[in-house]
Amino acid sequence: MRVRHSALLVAPLLLGLLALSHAQQQPPVGVPVPPLGAGPWVLDTAEQHKIRVSVVTKGLSHPWAIAFLPDGGMLITERPGRLRIVRNGVLDPQAISGVPQVRTDGNGGLMDVALHPRFADNRLVYLTYTKPVGNGRGAPALARGRLEAGALADVRDLVVTDAFEGNSGLNGRVVFGRDGMVYMSTGGNTGKVSQDPASLRGKILRLHDDGSVPRDNPFVDHAGYRPEIYTLGHRNTLGLIVHPGSGALWNHENGPNGGDEINIILRGRNYGWPVVSFGRDYPGPRISEHPTQEGMESPLVVWLPAIAAAGMAVYTGDRFPAWKGNVLVGSMRQGGIPGTGHLQRIVLNARTEELRRESMLSELRQRIREVREGPDGFLYLLTDEDEGALLRIEPAP
Repeated sequence: MRVRHSALLVAPLLLGLLALSHAQQQPPVGVPVPPLGAGPWVLDTAEQHKIRVSVVTKGLSHPWAIAFLPDGGMLITERPGRLRIVRNGVLDPQAISGVPQVRTDGNGGLMDVALHPRFADNRLVYLTYTKPVGNGRGAPALARGRLEAGALADVRDLVVTDAFEGNSGLNGRVVFGRDGMVYMSTGGNTGKVSQDPASLRGKILRLHDDGSVPRDNPFVDHAGYRPEIYTLGHRNTLGLIVHPGSGALWNHENGPNGGDEINIILRGRNYGWPVVSFGRDYPGPRISEHPTQEGMESPLVVWLPAIAAAGMAVYTGDRFPAWKGNVLVGSMRQGGIPGTGHLQRIVLNARTEELRRESMLSELRQRIREVREGPDGFLYLLTDEDEGALLRIEPAP
């Protein structure tokens, strides 16, 4: 009996050790990512065919967003909390001072940057960032400052949203609409906060350029609703643009395990998270039995599997005539596999119905965080890496 009892005690221990040994022997998930070379690279694509991808500059730490200055320079945010400037392809070694202190835990940090429509006159720059609010918590926030001689002056917060202790849903984008209003997205990957009308998380907000609330916002006179809210039911919006043709607001947001989506943002609408989704939770179960529901907006484009969508542009220039009107979206990884970042091109018809998609730049295996069309008609990308780079795409000679 004593021997049998001892064996019963030892058997689970041996099984546990065997399982641990097996797990330790398994290679990590992901594709090896070699250092980004000096380039340039000439690559073939489905419709534009030969393109040339070159490195404008390196030495950026997890760059997040680009804003083009009227004088031809570029402002670039780095997630650790620095605002940089690139002129004539040269990265200024001195960061712009005056940026608010940021909390970088999880997916937080310094994120988007946008210029006031009258920037040439007022020099106003808008930043989204994760504000440290004490006790280890962070809150997505929108700040504004005036760019003067390499520094931000008169910096102040326009919006500070709900604070949480977690490390997800701390991101945000900002863009000026055709109506002159500021639109800011906030992450909502925390419980059911996206559906809570008393919370600013998981929403798109609409504000005057000084942060005050427009009287014609959709929920101004609704009891229990924050008046800043323009739309609700968003997870993590990592792309927010004004469509250059229609002037409509578009976003894309990350689903969990699948279910990344592009939406056309309409006043006062509910976009479903976490009530409905095309995705699954990370362990595998579906988020919802049905991916659509009456009273909640269905997405324009869905990704299954997820691509960790980030950055978005609609091409309008003449350098790539075969891409005119196409949507370009960065991918940080596909199907949850590290080392599979790339750029996606989506072709829509005149009724914004999807026709086809193309994955590009997969050879570089870079996490593409930002996609912008430059004033020169070329495309500019940021790679979200420890040694991040600013890339330019142009037609091959």
